[in-house]
Amino acid sequence: MEQKLFTKNDNGFICANCGFEVLPLGYTSRNHCPKCLCSLHVDINPGDRACECRGVMHPIKALPDPKKGYIILHKCSKCGEVHRNKAAHEAKVQPDDINYIIELTSREI
Repeated sequence: MEQKLFTKNDNGFICANCGFEVLPLGYTSRNHCPKCLCSLHVDINPGDRACECRGVMHPIKALPDPKKGYIILHKCSKCGEVHRNKAAHEAKVQPDDINYIIELTSREI
Protein backbone atom coordinates (compact mmCIF):
# COMPACT_ATOMS: atom_id res chain seq x y z
CA MET A 1 0.00 0.00 0.00
CA GLU A 2 1.36 3.42 -0.98
CA GLN A 3 1.96 5.90 1.87
CA LYS A 4 0.37 9.32 1.50
CA LEU A 5 3.01 12.07 1.63
CA PHE A 6 0.64 15.01 2.20
CA THR A 7 -1.81 15.35 5.08
CA LYS A 8 -4.19 18.31 5.01
CA ASN A 9 -3.75 20.08 8.33
CA ASP A 10 -5.21 23.58 7.92
CA ASN A 11 -5.28 24.85 11.48
CA GLY A 12 -4.66 28.34 12.76
CA PHE A 13 -1.75 28.99 15.12
CA ILE A 14 0.21 31.70 16.92
CA CYS A 15 3.55 32.33 15.20
CA ALA A 16 6.41 31.18 17.45
CA ASN A 17 8.67 33.85 15.94
CA CYS A 18 6.57 37.05 15.94
CA GLY A 19 3.39 36.17 17.89
CA PHE A 20 1.04 36.92 14.96
CA GLU A 21 -2.31 35.07 15.03
CA VAL A 22 -2.35 33.04 11.81
CA LEU A 23 -5.73 31.95 10.45
CA PRO A 24 -6.34 28.77 8.39
CA LEU A 25 -6.09 29.15 4.62
CA GLY A 26 -9.29 27.22 4.04
CA TYR A 27 -8.05 25.10 1.13
CA THR A 28 -4.68 23.55 2.06
CA SER A 29 -2.28 23.29 4.99
CA ARG A 30 -1.06 26.63 6.34
CA ASN A 31 2.52 26.00 7.48
CA HIS A 32 4.09 29.43 7.92
CA CYS A 33 3.28 32.92 9.18
CA PRO A 34 2.11 35.29 6.42
CA LYS A 35 3.75 38.23 8.21
CA CYS A 36 7.33 37.05 9.00
CA LEU A 37 7.18 33.86 6.85
CA CYS A 38 8.59 31.73 9.70
CA SER A 39 7.44 28.19 10.33
CA LEU A 40 7.99 25.45 12.91
CA HIS A 41 9.85 22.25 12.17
CA VAL A 42 6.93 19.96 12.95
CA ASP A 43 6.51 17.88 9.77
CA ILE A 44 8.43 14.99 8.27
CA ASN A 45 5.99 14.94 5.34
CA PRO A 46 3.72 17.97 4.77
CA GLY A 47 0.96 18.20 7.38
CA ASP A 48 1.85 15.04 9.34
CA ARG A 49 3.14 16.90 12.47
CA ALA A 50 5.43 13.89 13.12
CA CYS A 51 8.76 15.70 13.58
CA GLU A 52 9.93 16.13 17.16
CA CYS A 53 12.47 18.91 16.45
CA ARG A 54 10.04 21.87 16.91
CA GLY A 55 12.72 24.43 15.96
CA VAL A 56 11.75 27.75 14.36
CA MET A 57 12.29 27.64 10.61
CA HIS A 58 13.34 30.99 9.15
CA PRO A 59 12.90 31.93 5.49
CA ILE A 60 16.30 32.02 3.79
CA LYS A 61 15.37 32.36 0.10
CA ALA A 62 12.37 32.57 -2.24
CA LEU A 63 12.42 31.03 -5.68
CA PRO A 64 10.05 32.04 -8.48
CA ASP A 65 8.21 29.03 -9.89
CA PRO A 66 6.21 29.33 -13.13
CA LYS A 67 3.55 26.87 -11.91
CA LYS A 68 3.42 27.52 -8.15
CA GLY A 69 4.21 31.24 -7.89
CA TYR A 70 6.98 31.29 -5.28
CA ILE A 71 8.68 28.59 -3.26
CA ILE A 72 10.05 29.67 0.13
CA LEU A 73 13.11 27.87 1.48
CA HIS A 74 13.03 27.57 5.28
CA LYS A 75 16.02 26.56 7.42
CA CYS A 76 15.53 25.18 10.92
CA SER A 77 17.33 27.21 13.59
CA LYS A 78 17.65 24.10 15.77
CA CYS A 79 18.79 21.26 13.47
CA GLY A 80 19.63 23.08 10.21
CA GLU A 81 17.26 21.09 7.97
CA VAL A 82 15.96 22.97 4.90
CA HIS A 83 12.39 22.60 3.59
CA ARG A 84 10.63 23.99 0.52
CA ASN A 85 7.15 25.46 0.97
CA LYS A 86 4.76 27.02 -1.50
CA ALA A 87 4.05 30.68 -0.75
CA ALA A 88 0.45 31.73 -0.15
CA HIS A 89 0.86 35.27 -1.49
CA GLU A 90 -2.42 35.04 -3.44
CA ALA A 91 -4.50 33.71 -0.52
CA LYS A 92 -7.81 35.44 0.22
CA VAL A 93 -7.23 35.15 3.98
CA GLN A 94 -3.96 36.66 5.27
CA PRO A 95 -1.84 36.44 2.11
CA ASP A 96 1.91 36.12 2.55
CA ASP A 97 3.87 39.40 2.52
CA ILE A 98 4.73 39.64 -1.19
CA ASN A 99 7.26 42.43 -0.61
CA TYR A 100 9.20 40.21 1.80
CA ILE A 101 8.98 37.29 -0.63
CA ILE A 102 10.40 39.46 -3.43
CA GLU A 103 13.19 40.61 -1.08
CA LEU A 104 14.02 36.97 -0.37
CA THR A 105 14.47 36.24 -4.09
CA SER A 106 17.64 38.35 -4.12
CA ARG A 107 19.26 36.68 -1.07
CA GLU A 108 22.30 34.50 -1.50
CA ILE A 109 22.33 31.24 0.45
